[in-house]
Amino acid sequence: MDIVLLLKSLIMGAVEGITEFLPISSTGHLILTGDLLNFLSKDKRDVYEIFIQLGAMLAVVWEYRAKIGATLSGAVRPGAARNLALAVVIGFIPAAIIGLLLNKTIKAHLFAPIPVATAFIVGGLIILWAEKRQHTVRVQTVDELSLKDALMVGLAQCLALIPGTSRSGATIIGGLFLGLSRKAATEFSFFLGIPTLGAASIYSLLKYRHALEMADFGVFAVGFFASFVFAFIAVRALLRFISTHTFIPFAWYRIAFGVLVLLTWYTGLVDWTV
Repeated sequence: MDIVLLLKSLIMGAVEGITEFLPISSTGHLILTGDLLNFLSKDKRDVYEIFIQLGAMLAVVWEYRAKIGATLSGAVRPGAARNLALAVVIGFIPAAIIGLLLNKTIKAHLFAPIPVATAFIVGGLIILWAEKRQHTVRVQTVDELSLKDALMVGLAQCLALIPGTSRSGATIIGGLFLGLSRKAATEFSFFLGIPTLGAASIYSLLKYRHALEMADFGVFAVGFFASFVFAFIAVRALLRFISTHTFIPFAWYRIAFGVLVLLTWYTGLVDWTV
């Protein structure tokens, strides 16, 4: 077993876990990190990155296992549980449709460091705009979310198909624009990530199963485990953070990181793929 390859997988898994549910783009970070580490071949790395998202998704399932269990068991009768279940389904549908239609085109043209860095900066500016405007809260918890709100957040999630935008960022900031509290927007983003990441992972694994070999098991397993552990930590940390802070620090991080990538590319300090 190649120890260096396993170490790279550990780093990639940690990056996925830390960034998946923060509004800073896990896909963007994985593209940049994978490019910098020269990690796996392109086809295999695409499958790997989707696969380790399952680890991050399962971390949310574990953290919210009681809420998810109550929602599923209560979905058979009218009430808050059924409403939340329907909201997640409705929010998931737009990205599923657009993703199937445009995924190949987006991957061919935008899955590279420079477009990602640009999306980082633009996304950061949007977060600053969202936080500077007056935020009138009309939805305090996910149980109060209307199906119309869920659809609008789902449409916002479609923006995350552009790498560097951030699925969490698009859904959370979209939720803030709609009048959701930071906690409600963040938790709905978590719940919406379960079918979104789960479906994307299963679809990708089935589609690209020919690119996988038994020799890849260790590399994939290390990334999966690291993703689960670091996502679990990140989810709890984010919930604590937003109880007393805004998302402005994430905006400045995105802008600074995007500028750094563009500067290192322009000066030739890093041979980023364009």
